[in-house]
Amino acid sequence: MSPDPMASPGPRRVVVLRHGETDHNAGGVWQGQLDSTLSERGVRQAEAAGPAIAALNPTHLVSSDLTRARSTAEAVSRVIGLPVETDARFREIHVGAWQGLRTEEVRAGWAEVLDALGRGEDARRGDDGETLAEVTARFGEALEEHLADIGPGECLVVATHGAAGRAGVAWLLGLDQDVAWRVLAPLGNCHWAELVEGREGWRLHTWNASSGAESVPGTPPP
Repeated sequence: MSPDPMASPGPRRVVVLRHGETDHNAGGVWQGQLDSTLSERGVRQAEAAGPAIAALNPTHLVSSDLTRARSTAEAVSRVIGLPVETDARFREIHVGAWQGLRTEEVRAGWAEVLDALGRGEDARRGDDGETLAEVTARFGEALEEHLADIGPGECLVVATHGAAGRAGVAWLLGLDQDVAWRVLAPLGNCHWAELVEGREGWRLHTWNASSGAESVPGTPPP
């Protein structure tokens, strides 16, 4: 049966994909905007994610310019045949002086800040790092611009990072970040969220979906 030319093309969709594992993730090191590469397991995760993301019929592919996200996007690109556009506004939250430190080292110098974050407060990371509100502003600005190029029935894939990705999803859903922190579990490495646009705004269709590739449980720092 031929397609109905009068049928609706369907809603717009956004897929927010976290990068594959890095050695810093596996070692519990705060990366922030350090330009780390995928671990061997992260490469396998990214390669497995390619066909799974392809099944969602993406039409646009954009990535953070940091290597771990871009490499993940390139693995998807090899399957779906779309070029990868990079946008630095999709980078991970900058964690300032914490970058390159393990959590126990961060706690030794910034225990009060970590405790505030644990309560869901939006404290500035690592003295001169970012707040989540600042990440949300830049991520939302970028999403708004890229969505302007997406028509009905099309799907934008954003390869990004854990904290930044959750902030972006909250922005699309209109959730306050403290609510998002409470109700949305951290995205695992090479896990993704799919959002579908409705009449009243965006709706979360799936959260923390994955290809089933090997991953390490837990919530490593950004």
